[in-house]
Amino acid sequence: MSDDGVDQPQGGRFEGREHRYPVRVFFEDTDLSGVVYHANYLRYMERARSDMLRLAGIDQRGVHDAGEGAYAVADLAIRYRAPAGLDDALLVASRIVAVRAASVAIHHTVRRGSLVLAEADVTAALVAPSGRPTRQPAAWLDIYQRLIWQGTNS
Repeated sequence: MSDDGVDQPQGGRFEGREHRYPVRVFFEDTDLSGVVYHANYLRYMERARSDMLRLAGIDQRGVHDAGEGAYAVADLAIRYRAPAGLDDALLVASRIVAVRAASVAIHHTVRRGSLVLAEADVTAALVAPSGRPTRQPAAWLDIYQRLIWQGTNS
């Protein structure tokens, strides 16, 4: 709950340069076998990525509403290591690993406790309404440069 008494959606937090986003596995997240359906890991990562960018000061909605573009996943590599199941408490850890003029590369790790369940490397490109990549705002590039993971949690 916020200071004004209004309930707020779940959110993550930064610990140094790493963003940490908690997720609870609900029945709707599971498949017939009772484990998290593979595509739902991507949903968890997308929520974490959106939350991380919002907390960092990246105003995706403002750029979109101004007609300047939106992020699109340009590249994705995911590795599944172990299953998650109903009611598991998961943590999605996200780190900025590289920045280019029109894109940002993010590494996501989904854990249950210390056990790594899935990892993904995602490149998101800012795409103009025409569908072509476009330069990210200079302020965003500055934010990303401050967040690039350097092997420490500082």
